Amino acid sequence: MVRSQRTADATVSAPWTIVGQGLAGTCLAWEFWQRGVEFSLVDRETGGSSRVAAGLVNPVTGKNFEPSPRIGEFLPEALEFYAHIEKLLTLRFWHPLPILRLADSAAEWNKMLGKTTRPDVARWLAENGAPQSVGGWHGALELAGGGRLDTRAFLDASRTFFQQRGIYQKSEIDIAAPGTRRIWCEGAVGLIRGRYGQHRCAKGEILTLRAESWPQSHIRIGAGGWLVPIGGGHFKAGSTYEWEELDENPSSAGSEKVTTIARRLGGGGAFEVTAHEAGVRPILRRSEALIGPLGDGDWMFNALGSKGSLFAPGIARRLTCWICDGIKPENSVRYQPP
Repeated sequence: MVRSQRTADATVSAPWTIVGQGLAGTCLAWEFWQRGVEFSLVDRETGGSSRVAAGLVNPVTGKNFEPSPRIGEFLPEALEFYAHIEKLLTLRFWHPLPILRLADSAAEWNKMLGKTTRPDVARWLAENGAPQSVGGWHGALELAGGGRLDTRAFLDASRTFFQQRGIYQKSEIDIAAPGTRRIWCEGAVGLIRGRYGQHRCAKGEILTLRAESWPQSHIRIGAGGWLVPIGGGHFKAGSTYEWEELDENPSSAGSEKVTTIARRLGGGGAFEVTAHEAGVRPILRRSEALIGPLGDGDWMFNALGSKGSLFAPGIARRLTCWICDGIKPENSVRYQPP
């Protein structure tokens, strides 16, 4: 876990350059800071999926209503990490909210109900655990343990912290830093360039809405998307998956699709779109976060996909232990190129 103060126990002597200040690079920078590892942090400051993301953490996900992989391990690590950074910076980034998972068809509802008796699903049901009736839906289940990370606020505050200490600088992503060792945390940019083999990156579009009449007590998930309250009658809604056009340009088709999702989840009534953003999720294989040496003295940390808020702190800790202590993590988060 994140340590309460900096220590000088790093075993590496050469300075590191962390390339990319999304969730991966930022969480790794905090781990290095706690360990007293000498490093610099650079970023191209032009887009990136982490800044667009809603920061959603949902314990039981997907059309098959399955627990997020190893969430029982990674969620406590993430919450401890964010709480520590919040205390250090005297700011709030993590906002816990229950999840209301809505079923759009009888088949989906039967599948959800059929899994509620499984221990790995039942542990995330709200205290009463009873199915709910919601108008216009076949049924709903309330889940505990969810919430959202204000990713943009977290990244901006972290950048300021490291910038004030002379650690952060703006740079193009293809930096040449003689005498340093690099850890590439550049997300979809590196994957699309083919640095690590075949990728599965996907563009996603998100709307920010103002709808003061919509319920704000839960994150609502259903109809192929989600609606996340962010305070003051505002919401983030998403998201799309585009596999071919991997740019960061919002599209009219994306806006139309997310608007349909938001209207369905919001329950009707007037709303106003205040922002429309797009980003490319970094996915390499099987939607697993991957870390490891690249064989040329450099390392990588990539492929967090749509679960960066959940996995970035725990994966960053594992990578730090690997680099500093020689402790290799489990194979599911290890990558070594052929």
